Amino acid sequence: MNRFADSAQTPEFDAPQIVRRTRRRRTVGIAAVAAALIAAGGGTALATSVSGNTSTTAATRTAADSSTSAAANMDATTLLYRFSDGQTVANPLGGMSLDMAETVLEKTQTKLGTVTKKTVKGCKPGSVIGVSPHAPTSVKAGDTVNFTVCAG
Repeated sequence: MNRFADSAQTPEFDAPQIVRRTRRRRTVGIAAVAAALIAAGGGTALATSVSGNTSTTAATRTAADSSTSAAANMDATTLLYRFSDGQTVANPLGGMSLDMAETVLEKTQTKLGTVTKKTVKGCKPGSVIGVSPHAPTSVKAGDTVNFTVCAG
């Protein structure tokens, strides 16, 4: 049995090729998910959630420009943000938790004002049910935004 110990060939692994293939598959998967979100209308959410700075707000603007023309979607829970170049983006905050709404405020560089709790039947406690100022009034960086949240 010992004479066969060295006769078996050891498998060869091409580690760089395996790494490239894994990275390529991961990239294709991420691109597919991003394309599906954009096609389903979640492109604005994807662009704002990925960006930690204002360098990718152009993607947010182009994806949301078409949605800002639909005035039917704007209500008392829509925060209308105006960029310095005059373009506006509608941020629907209705139903979001207060923490998620504060994230939107950070991204738009606006300040949190007063938070009022109101009892409304059928809403999730802690969710946003009102924003002031709301659409069609727009806010810009540095403005204060007040929230009304569901008390339960």
